[in-house]
Amino acid sequence: MISAIRAQPRCLIISRLAIRSLSTEQVPTSGPNPELPPHLASPHGLNSRPTRSRINPAPRPSVPRTRQALPSLPATFGRNQILPVADSTRALLESIVHEFHAPIRYAFAYGSGVFEQDGYSTANPSSKGGPMLDFLFAVTHASHWHSINMSQFPGHYPLHARMLGSDFVARVEDIGPGVWFNTFVTMKGVTIKYGVTTVDNLCSDLLNWNTLYLAGRMHKPIRIIRDDARVRLTQQVNLTSAIRTALLTLPETFSETELFERIAGFSYAGDVRMILPTENRGKVGNIVRKQGPQFKELYHRLVVALPGVHWPLYSSTIQQDLSPQTRAAHLKKLPTTLLNRVTQQYADSNLPSREADETVYWSRIAGDEHLSKTLEQEMRDIVSWPSTIQSLKGLASAGPVKSLRYVAEKVGKWRRGSVQPVDKAS
Repeated sequence: MISAIRAQPRCLIISRLAIRSLSTEQVPTSGPNPELPPHLASPHGLNSRPTRSRINPAPRPSVPRTRQALPSLPATFGRNQILPVADSTRALLESIVHEFHAPIRYAFAYGSGVFEQDGYSTANPSSKGGPMLDFLFAVTHASHWHSINMSQFPGHYPLHARMLGSDFVARVEDIGPGVWFNTFVTMKGVTIKYGVTTVDNLCSDLLNWNTLYLAGRMHKPIRIIRDDARVRLTQQVNLTSAIRTALLTLPETFSETELFERIAGFSYAGDVRMILPTENRGKVGNIVRKQGPQFKELYHRLVVALPGVHWPLYSSTIQQDLSPQTRAAHLKKLPTTLLNRVTQQYADSNLPSREADETVYWSRIAGDEHLSKTLEQEMRDIVSWPSTIQSLKGLASAGPVKSLRYVAEKVGKWRRGSVQPVDKAS
Protein backbone atom coordinates (compact mmCIF):
# COMPACT_ATOMS: atom_id res chain seq x y z
CA MET A 1 0.00 0.00 0.00
CA ILE A 2 2.76 2.35 0.98
CA SER A 3 4.74 1.43 -2.14
CA ALA A 4 1.70 2.12 -4.34
CA ILE A 5 1.28 5.55 -2.82
CA ARG A 6 5.00 6.33 -3.34
CA ALA A 7 4.83 5.18 -6.96
CA GLN A 8 1.93 7.47 -7.83
CA PRO A 9 3.89 10.73 -7.83
CA ARG A 10 6.50 9.19 -10.12
CA CYS A 11 3.79 8.32 -12.69
CA LEU A 12 2.40 11.81 -12.47
CA ILE A 13 5.84 13.31 -12.90
CA ILE A 14 6.60 11.09 -15.90
CA SER A 15 3.23 11.91 -17.49
CA ARG A 16 3.70 15.61 -16.99
CA LEU A 17 7.15 15.44 -18.53
CA ALA A 18 5.81 13.50 -21.52
CA ILE A 19 2.98 15.97 -22.08
CA ARG A 20 5.36 18.92 -21.72
CA SER A 21 7.79 17.32 -24.19
CA LEU A 22 4.98 16.63 -26.68
CA SER A 23 3.61 20.15 -26.46
CA THR A 24 7.09 21.53 -26.99
CA GLU A 25 7.52 19.55 -30.21
CA GLN A 26 4.11 20.44 -31.60
CA VAL A 27 3.81 24.10 -30.66
CA PRO A 28 6.67 26.33 -31.87
CA THR A 29 7.86 29.02 -29.52
CA SER A 30 7.55 32.67 -30.44
CA GLY A 31 10.67 34.52 -31.51
CA PRO A 32 12.52 35.82 -34.53
CA ASN A 33 13.39 32.36 -35.84
CA PRO A 34 11.67 29.46 -33.98
CA GLU A 35 12.47 26.86 -36.65
CA LEU A 36 16.16 26.15 -36.09
CA PRO A 37 17.97 23.58 -38.23
CA PRO A 38 18.70 20.22 -36.52
CA HIS A 39 22.41 20.89 -35.98
CA LEU A 40 21.60 24.16 -34.16
CA ALA A 41 18.62 22.92 -32.09
CA SER A 42 19.18 22.75 -28.33
CA PRO A 43 18.92 19.22 -26.79
CA HIS A 44 16.92 20.78 -23.95
CA GLY A 45 14.18 22.21 -26.18
CA LEU A 46 13.68 25.52 -27.96
CA ASN A 47 12.91 27.40 -24.77
CA SER A 48 16.33 26.79 -23.27
CA ARG A 49 19.16 29.21 -24.00
CA PRO A 50 22.25 27.78 -25.71
CA THR A 51 25.39 27.58 -23.66
CA ARG A 52 28.00 30.18 -24.65
CA SER A 53 31.63 29.17 -24.67
CA ARG A 54 34.71 30.03 -26.64
CA ILE A 55 34.75 26.60 -28.24
CA ASN A 56 31.06 26.42 -29.11
CA PRO A 57 29.58 29.96 -29.22
CA ALA A 58 25.89 30.61 -29.71
CA PRO A 59 24.77 30.70 -33.34
CA ARG A 60 24.30 34.06 -34.98
CA PRO A 61 20.81 35.18 -36.03
CA SER A 62 19.74 33.79 -39.37
CA VAL A 63 18.99 37.30 -40.66
CA PRO A 64 22.18 39.40 -40.49
CA ARG A 65 21.86 42.92 -39.17
CA THR A 66 22.71 45.73 -41.54
CA ARG A 67 25.44 47.89 -40.06
CA GLN A 68 25.84 51.46 -41.26
CA ALA A 69 28.05 54.20 -39.94
CA LEU A 70 25.28 56.70 -40.64
CA PRO A 71 21.95 54.82 -40.52
CA SER A 72 19.93 58.01 -40.82
CA LEU A 73 20.16 61.78 -40.92
CA PRO A 74 17.59 64.42 -39.94
CA ALA A 75 14.91 64.81 -42.59
CA THR A 76 15.89 68.42 -43.27
CA PHE A 77 19.64 67.82 -43.44
CA GLY A 78 20.96 68.48 -46.92
CA ARG A 79 17.61 69.56 -48.31
CA ASN A 80 19.48 72.12 -50.42
CA GLN A 81 20.88 69.17 -52.41
CA ILE A 82 17.44 68.02 -53.56
CA LEU A 83 16.89 70.14 -56.66
CA PRO A 84 13.57 69.87 -58.50
CA VAL A 85 13.27 68.85 -62.14
CA ALA A 86 10.31 68.38 -64.47
CA ASP A 87 8.16 65.35 -63.66
CA SER A 88 8.83 63.80 -67.06
CA THR A 89 12.60 64.17 -66.56
CA ARG A 90 12.44 62.76 -63.04
CA ALA A 91 10.43 59.74 -64.20
CA LEU A 92 12.86 59.11 -67.07
CA LEU A 93 15.94 59.32 -64.84
CA GLU A 94 14.46 57.00 -62.23
CA SER A 95 13.30 54.47 -64.83
CA ILE A 96 16.79 54.30 -66.35
CA VAL A 97 18.53 53.71 -63.01
CA HIS A 98 15.89 51.12 -62.13
CA GLU A 99 16.95 49.05 -65.15
CA PHE A 100 20.32 48.19 -63.58
CA HIS A 101 20.34 44.93 -61.61
CA ALA A 102 23.75 45.60 -60.05
CA PRO A 103 23.37 47.32 -56.65
CA ILE A 104 23.77 51.11 -56.78
CA ARG A 105 24.13 52.91 -53.44
CA TYR A 106 24.16 56.49 -54.72
CA ALA A 107 23.21 57.81 -58.14
CA PHE A 108 22.79 61.23 -59.67
CA ALA A 109 22.29 62.74 -63.10
CA TYR A 110 23.92 65.94 -64.28
CA GLY A 111 24.62 68.04 -67.34
CA SER A 112 22.55 69.73 -70.01
CA GLY A 113 20.16 66.80 -70.30
CA VAL A 114 18.95 67.42 -66.74
CA PHE A 115 19.31 71.17 -66.21
CA GLU A 116 19.12 73.66 -69.03
CA GLN A 117 22.34 75.23 -70.30
CA ASP A 118 22.82 78.24 -72.51
CA GLY A 119 23.65 77.14 -76.05
CA TYR A 120 21.19 74.21 -76.06
CA SER A 121 17.80 74.74 -77.62
CA THR A 122 16.21 72.29 -75.19
CA ALA A 123 17.08 70.29 -72.11
CA ASN A 124 14.79 67.43 -73.17
CA PRO A 125 17.00 64.42 -74.01
CA SER A 126 14.09 62.65 -75.68
CA SER A 127 13.86 65.26 -78.42
CA LYS A 128 15.72 64.92 -81.68
CA GLY A 129 19.23 66.25 -81.32
CA GLY A 130 18.82 66.56 -77.54
CA PRO A 131 21.83 66.33 -75.24
CA MET A 132 23.21 63.10 -73.84
CA LEU A 133 22.09 62.17 -70.32
CA ASP A 134 25.01 61.93 -67.88
CA PHE A 135 24.88 59.70 -64.79
CA LEU A 136 27.28 58.78 -62.03
CA PHE A 137 26.82 55.66 -59.88
CA ALA A 138 28.59 55.07 -56.58
CA VAL A 139 28.82 51.38 -55.64
CA THR A 140 30.33 49.34 -52.84
CA HIS A 141 32.56 46.87 -54.71
CA ALA A 142 33.61 47.84 -58.23
CA SER A 143 34.61 44.39 -59.54
CA HIS A 144 31.45 42.75 -58.24
CA TRP A 145 29.29 45.53 -59.70
CA HIS A 146 30.87 45.36 -63.14
CA SER A 147 30.59 41.55 -63.14
CA ILE A 148 26.81 41.77 -62.67
CA ASN A 149 26.42 44.70 -65.04
CA MET A 150 28.57 43.08 -67.73
CA SER A 151 26.35 40.02 -67.59
CA GLN A 152 23.20 42.13 -67.92
CA PHE A 153 24.49 44.70 -70.43
CA PRO A 154 27.50 43.24 -72.29
CA GLY A 155 27.02 45.75 -75.11
CA HIS A 156 27.81 48.63 -72.76
CA TYR A 157 31.44 47.49 -72.62
CA PRO A 158 33.99 47.29 -75.46
CA LEU A 159 35.06 43.84 -76.66
CA HIS A 160 38.45 43.85 -74.93
CA ALA A 161 36.83 44.72 -71.58
CA ARG A 162 34.38 41.83 -71.89
CA MET A 163 37.23 39.47 -72.74
CA LEU A 164 39.45 40.61 -69.85
CA GLY A 165 36.59 40.63 -67.36
CA SER A 166 35.31 42.72 -64.48
CA ASP A 167 38.60 42.61 -62.54
CA PHE A 168 40.32 44.39 -65.42
CA VAL A 169 37.55 46.99 -65.55
CA ALA A 170 37.85 47.59 -61.79
CA ARG A 171 41.64 48.01 -62.03
CA VAL A 172 41.32 50.53 -64.85
CA GLU A 173 38.59 52.33 -62.94
CA ASP A 174 40.87 52.70 -59.92
CA ILE A 175 43.48 54.65 -61.91
CA GLY A 176 43.52 58.43 -61.60
CA PRO A 177 40.25 59.90 -60.34
CA GLY A 178 38.77 56.42 -59.93
CA VAL A 179 35.93 56.39 -62.47
CA TRP A 180 34.95 54.08 -65.34
CA PHE A 181 32.63 55.49 -68.01
CA ASN A 182 30.35 53.62 -70.38
CA THR A 183 29.31 56.06 -73.09
CA PHE A 184 26.86 56.22 -76.02
CA VAL A 185 24.51 53.73 -74.40
CA THR A 186 20.88 53.68 -75.55
CA MET A 187 18.30 53.09 -72.81
CA LYS A 188 14.62 54.01 -72.69
CA GLY A 189 14.91 55.61 -76.10
CA VAL A 190 17.63 58.11 -75.09
CA THR A 191 21.43 58.16 -75.26
CA ILE A 192 23.22 58.10 -71.92
CA LYS A 193 26.71 58.05 -70.47
CA TYR A 194 27.27 56.66 -66.99
CA GLY A 195 30.32 56.67 -64.77
CA VAL A 196 30.96 54.14 -62.02
CA THR A 197 33.03 54.75 -58.88
CA THR A 198 33.08 53.44 -55.33
CA VAL A 199 31.41 55.18 -52.41
CA ASP A 200 34.76 55.27 -50.61
CA ASN A 201 36.45 57.02 -53.53
CA LEU A 202 33.58 59.47 -53.96
CA CYS A 203 33.46 60.45 -50.29
CA SER A 204 37.24 60.81 -50.12
CA ASP A 205 37.24 63.27 -53.01
CA LEU A 206 34.30 65.18 -51.57
CA LEU A 207 36.10 65.61 -48.26
CA ASN A 208 39.72 66.05 -49.33
CA TRP A 209 39.61 67.20 -52.98
CA ASN A 210 42.16 64.55 -53.96
CA THR A 211 41.47 65.11 -57.65
CA LEU A 212 38.45 67.48 -57.72
CA TYR A 213 37.16 65.29 -60.54
CA LEU A 214 34.08 64.06 -58.68
CA ALA A 215 33.87 66.84 -56.10
CA GLY A 216 33.99 69.44 -58.88
CA ARG A 217 31.10 67.83 -60.73
CA MET A 218 29.07 67.92 -57.56
CA HIS A 219 29.79 71.64 -57.07
CA LYS A 220 27.24 72.21 -59.81
CA PRO A 221 23.51 71.35 -59.77
CA ILE A 222 22.80 67.61 -59.89
CA ARG A 223 19.64 65.55 -59.62
CA ILE A 224 19.97 62.86 -56.94
CA ILE A 225 18.19 59.67 -57.92
CA ARG A 226 19.34 57.31 -55.15
CA ASP A 227 20.49 58.85 -51.90
CA ASP A 228 22.97 57.65 -49.30
CA ALA A 229 23.44 59.19 -45.86
CA ARG A 230 27.23 59.07 -45.98
CA VAL A 231 27.43 60.72 -49.37
CA ARG A 232 24.86 63.35 -48.44
CA LEU A 233 26.92 64.31 -45.38
CA THR A 234 30.22 64.52 -47.25
CA GLN A 235 28.57 66.40 -50.11
CA GLN A 236 27.47 69.08 -47.65
CA VAL A 237 31.11 69.41 -46.56
CA ASN A 238 32.15 69.61 -50.22
CA LEU A 239 29.71 72.43 -50.96
CA THR A 240 30.85 74.37 -47.89
CA SER A 241 34.48 73.92 -48.90
CA ALA A 242 33.67 75.33 -52.34
CA ILE A 243 32.15 78.43 -50.73
CA ARG A 244 35.12 78.97 -48.41
CA THR A 245 37.54 78.67 -51.32
CA ALA A 246 35.53 81.05 -53.47
CA LEU A 247 35.30 83.64 -50.69
CA LEU A 248 39.08 83.63 -50.35
CA THR A 249 39.41 84.52 -54.04
CA LEU A 250 36.65 87.18 -54.23
CA PRO A 251 36.62 90.86 -53.21
CA GLU A 252 34.65 92.45 -50.38
CA THR A 253 31.50 92.96 -52.52
CA PHE A 254 30.52 90.76 -55.42
CA SER A 255 27.44 89.39 -57.16
CA GLU A 256 25.91 85.96 -56.75
CA THR A 257 26.71 85.28 -60.42
CA GLU A 258 30.39 85.88 -59.71
CA LEU A 259 30.21 83.43 -56.81
CA PHE A 260 28.50 80.75 -58.90
CA GLU A 261 30.91 81.15 -61.81
CA ARG A 262 33.90 80.97 -59.48
CA ILE A 263 32.64 77.73 -57.91
CA ALA A 264 31.59 76.17 -61.23
CA GLY A 265 34.99 76.94 -62.69
CA PHE A 266 37.04 75.08 -60.07
CA SER A 267 36.84 71.72 -61.84
CA TYR A 268 37.53 73.23 -65.28
CA ALA A 269 40.64 75.21 -64.32
CA GLY A 270 43.56 73.04 -65.37
CA ASP A 271 41.35 70.52 -67.18
CA VAL A 272 43.19 69.27 -70.24
CA ARG A 273 39.96 69.41 -72.23
CA MET A 274 39.87 73.20 -71.79
CA ILE A 275 43.37 73.44 -73.26
CA LEU A 276 42.72 71.14 -76.22
CA PRO A 277 39.96 71.92 -78.75
CA THR A 278 37.55 69.49 -77.08
CA GLU A 279 35.42 71.63 -74.79
CA ASN A 280 33.27 74.73 -75.08
CA ARG A 281 35.28 77.67 -73.75
CA GLY A 282 32.15 79.37 -72.45
CA LYS A 283 30.85 76.30 -70.63
CA VAL A 284 31.00 77.85 -67.13
CA GLY A 285 29.00 80.89 -68.23
CA ASN A 286 26.53 78.70 -70.12
CA ILE A 287 25.85 76.68 -66.97
CA VAL A 288 25.45 79.61 -64.58
CA ARG A 289 23.29 81.77 -66.86
CA LYS A 290 20.56 79.13 -67.07
CA GLN A 291 20.95 77.49 -63.66
CA GLY A 292 21.10 80.52 -61.36
CA PRO A 293 18.04 79.49 -59.29
CA GLN A 294 19.45 75.98 -58.77
CA PHE A 295 22.81 77.40 -57.69
CA LYS A 296 21.11 79.72 -55.20
CA GLU A 297 19.07 76.87 -53.75
CA LEU A 298 22.24 74.81 -53.43
CA TYR A 299 24.42 77.43 -51.75
CA HIS A 300 22.43 80.24 -50.11
CA ARG A 301 21.75 78.56 -46.75
CA LEU A 302 25.37 77.45 -46.49
CA VAL A 303 26.77 80.89 -47.35
CA VAL A 304 24.74 82.82 -44.78
CA ALA A 305 25.74 80.31 -42.08
CA LEU A 306 29.42 81.24 -42.46
CA PRO A 307 30.98 84.03 -40.37
CA GLY A 308 31.38 87.48 -41.88
CA VAL A 309 29.11 86.99 -44.92
CA HIS A 310 25.98 89.06 -45.63
CA TRP A 311 23.62 87.85 -48.39
CA PRO A 312 19.90 88.70 -48.09
CA LEU A 313 17.65 86.11 -49.71
CA TYR A 314 16.12 88.52 -52.21
CA SER A 315 19.39 90.22 -53.09
CA SER A 316 21.94 89.30 -55.73
CA THR A 317 24.76 91.20 -53.97
CA ILE A 318 27.02 89.54 -51.39
CA GLN A 319 29.33 91.23 -48.90
CA GLN A 320 32.04 89.59 -46.84
CA ASP A 321 34.45 90.52 -44.06
CA LEU A 322 38.04 90.61 -45.36
CA SER A 323 39.77 90.80 -42.00
CA PRO A 324 42.66 88.31 -41.61
CA GLN A 325 40.88 86.65 -38.69
CA THR A 326 37.73 85.91 -40.71
CA ARG A 327 39.70 84.77 -43.75
CA ALA A 328 41.83 82.56 -41.51
CA ALA A 329 38.66 80.84 -40.29
CA HIS A 330 37.90 79.91 -43.92
CA LEU A 331 41.48 79.03 -44.81
CA LYS A 332 42.24 76.49 -42.11
CA LYS A 333 39.04 74.55 -42.91
CA LEU A 334 39.82 74.02 -46.59
CA PRO A 335 40.04 70.42 -47.89
CA THR A 336 43.22 68.62 -46.86
CA THR A 337 44.82 68.31 -50.30
CA LEU A 338 44.37 71.98 -51.16
CA LEU A 339 45.36 73.20 -47.70
CA ASN A 340 48.57 71.15 -47.68
CA ARG A 341 49.53 72.52 -51.07
CA VAL A 342 48.92 76.10 -49.96
CA THR A 343 50.90 75.76 -46.73
CA GLN A 344 53.81 74.26 -48.67
CA GLN A 345 53.91 77.39 -50.81
CA TYR A 346 54.36 79.46 -47.63
CA ALA A 347 56.85 77.09 -46.02
CA ASP A 348 59.84 79.29 -46.91
CA SER A 349 58.10 82.53 -45.98
CA ASN A 350 59.02 84.54 -42.91
CA LEU A 351 56.16 83.18 -40.84
CA PRO A 352 56.08 82.19 -37.19
CA SER A 353 56.01 78.48 -36.47
CA ARG A 354 52.56 76.96 -36.67
CA GLU A 355 53.20 75.08 -33.44
CA ALA A 356 54.42 78.21 -31.68
CA ASP A 357 51.44 80.47 -32.48
CA GLU A 358 48.77 78.93 -34.69
CA THR A 359 46.52 82.01 -34.65
CA VAL A 360 49.24 84.32 -36.00
CA TYR A 361 50.33 81.66 -38.52
CA TRP A 362 46.90 81.38 -40.18
CA SER A 363 46.20 85.11 -39.99
CA ARG A 364 49.45 85.95 -41.75
CA ILE A 365 48.72 83.56 -44.64
CA ALA A 366 45.09 84.66 -44.86
CA GLY A 367 46.17 88.30 -45.05
CA ASP A 368 48.66 87.74 -47.85
CA GLU A 369 47.66 89.59 -51.02
CA HIS A 370 48.86 86.70 -53.21
CA LEU A 371 46.71 84.06 -51.48
CA SER A 372 44.00 84.21 -54.16
CA LYS A 373 46.45 83.48 -56.98
CA THR A 374 48.06 80.72 -54.94
CA LEU A 375 44.71 79.02 -54.41
CA GLU A 376 43.82 79.22 -58.09
CA GLN A 377 47.19 77.81 -59.17
CA GLU A 378 47.04 74.93 -56.71
CA MET A 379 43.55 73.98 -57.82
CA ARG A 380 44.72 73.95 -61.45
CA ASP A 381 47.53 71.61 -60.45
CA ILE A 382 45.13 69.33 -58.57
CA VAL A 383 42.81 69.05 -61.57
CA SER A 384 45.29 68.81 -64.46
CA TRP A 385 46.85 65.37 -63.95
CA PRO A 386 43.67 63.39 -63.04
CA SER A 387 41.78 64.98 -65.95
CA THR A 388 44.57 63.94 -68.31
CA ILE A 389 44.54 60.38 -66.98
CA GLN A 390 40.76 60.15 -67.29
CA SER A 391 40.87 61.38 -70.88
CA LEU A 392 43.39 58.66 -71.74
CA LYS A 393 41.30 56.06 -69.90
CA GLY A 394 38.49 56.85 -72.34
CA LEU A 395 40.30 54.78 -74.96
CA ALA A 396 40.14 51.74 -72.66
CA SER A 397 36.60 52.26 -71.39
CA ALA A 398 34.90 53.33 -74.61
CA GLY A 399 36.99 51.63 -77.29
CA PRO A 400 38.36 53.32 -80.42
CA VAL A 401 35.05 53.78 -82.27
CA LYS A 402 33.13 55.37 -79.42
CA SER A 403 36.21 57.41 -78.43
CA LEU A 404 36.44 58.97 -81.90
CA ARG A 405 32.72 59.72 -81.86
CA TYR A 406 32.98 61.30 -78.40
CA VAL A 407 35.97 63.45 -79.40
CA ALA A 408 34.17 64.55 -82.56
CA GLU A 409 31.19 65.75 -80.53
CA LYS A 410 33.48 67.59 -78.09
CA VAL A 411 35.29 69.31 -80.96
CA GLY A 412 31.91 70.39 -82.32
CA LYS A 413 31.04 71.94 -78.95
CA TRP A 414 34.41 73.72 -78.90
CA ARG A 415 33.78 75.20 -82.35
CA ARG A 416 30.32 76.39 -81.38
CA GLY A 417 31.73 77.94 -78.22
CA SER A 418 34.59 79.65 -80.06
CA VAL A 419 32.27 81.43 -82.50
CA GLN A 420 29.63 82.34 -79.92
CA PRO A 421 31.29 85.61 -78.78
CA VAL A 422 31.50 86.78 -82.43
CA ASP A 423 27.77 86.17 -82.87
CA LYS A 424 26.95 88.13 -79.75
CA ALA A 425 29.17 91.03 -80.73
CA SER A 426 27.52 91.28 -84.10
